[in-house]
Amino acid sequence: MFEIEKIRQDFPILSRQVYNKPLVYLDNAATTQKPLCVLDAMREEYLNVNANVHRGVHYLSQQATDLHEAARETVRGFINARKSEEIIFTRGTTEAINLVAASFCEGWMHEGDEVLVSAMEHHSNIVPWQLQAARRGIAVKVLPIDDDGLLCLDRLEEYLTEKTRLVSIAHVSNVLGTVNPVKQIIRIAHEHGIPVLVDGAQAAPHFSIDVQDLDCDFYAFSGHKMYGPTGIGVLYGKEEWLDRLPPYQGGGEMIESVSFEKTTFQGLPFKFEAGTPDYVATHGLAIAIKYMQAIGLDRIEAHEQQLTAYCMQQLSEIEGMRIFGPKAGQHDAVVSFLVGDIHHMDMGTLLDRLGIAVRTGHHCAQPLMDRLGILGTVRTSFAMYNTKEEIDALVAAVRRVAQMF
Repeated sequence: MFEIEKIRQDFPILSRQVYNKPLVYLDNAATTQKPLCVLDAMREEYLNVNANVHRGVHYLSQQATDLHEAARETVRGFINARKSEEIIFTRGTTEAINLVAASFCEGWMHEGDEVLVSAMEHHSNIVPWQLQAARRGIAVKVLPIDDDGLLCLDRLEEYLTEKTRLVSIAHVSNVLGTVNPVKQIIRIAHEHGIPVLVDGAQAAPHFSIDVQDLDCDFYAFSGHKMYGPTGIGVLYGKEEWLDRLPPYQGGGEMIESVSFEKTTFQGLPFKFEAGTPDYVATHGLAIAIKYMQAIGLDRIEAHEQQLTAYCMQQLSEIEGMRIFGPKAGQHDAVVSFLVGDIHHMDMGTLLDRLGIAVRTGHHCAQPLMDRLGILGTVRTSFAMYNTKEEIDALVAAVRRVAQMF
């Protein structure tokens, strides 16, 4: 049984008011709220365990180190990686993708080589590759999407050439909600000897991830989108790839020995974790993962799928409504829309005055907006704590705003 009211009690912010209206928080694709257990665990560590990790022989340092490395093991189990050494802590999905882009291009790409992305990517999976293109002369190729917001998968083989060195693809679109068939994409890419990086920022909060079953070479996600703290994220990489790649940053923690003549580096995962990590945030992320697991990823997925389908059905009855992305069932926890000629910013601003928190704009996906022929959308996005009643409030508010224009 999915005890929604009990879950909501774990998130005190959901009971506050905005402009004297009950808050309806539907901006979860940007960031989720944090349960009390995460906040309490982080406060407890700062109050009673705070010490730098890996470097001290004293009790607090050892205790903090144990919590930090236990968090790595929690993440390993969460995505079913083979080894905890394959889990690299980063500041988020963005840094994880930048790490792969910088290290992979330095070690494995030359002028004229290609990386393949898709037309629905977040800027975090576009700009890092463009920076490398400017520095190294590589090319960024783009797999197109159809008018329903689905990848043109029948053209994938056409876009994989002898110059393709990596495929970097979103698991779920942060605008369209499209769930991409990444396992199939990975299989096809591997048949050509091409590794695959998956941007899992919009997937990890919503359904179970098994990196061994997917057989992806890299997988990136963020803590703050899955009820954990900001500023912490994860890069999973197959051990054989992480061993081959050069370090991303240099400094303390990631070294084995340093002289003015030569530096040698630590083994995995520390080779990619220069400097003091956010060891309190890693503990917070682990608590968030355990919280999700206690509720059940399958239950969370089923609840959010029901909300997504219900929202799409209810919004579709509003005159002038345009919903972007595939039909329900291929859509995950995100519904982006426009109503008639109402500007997305106007709709979002007026919804806010009614207590409805949504996202407006291009959602860090301007090339996708160009493909759709629009400037931006209103985006609603769901989490485990959202309810049908909140969707009813959203739909009523959208109707009210539409009547004003």
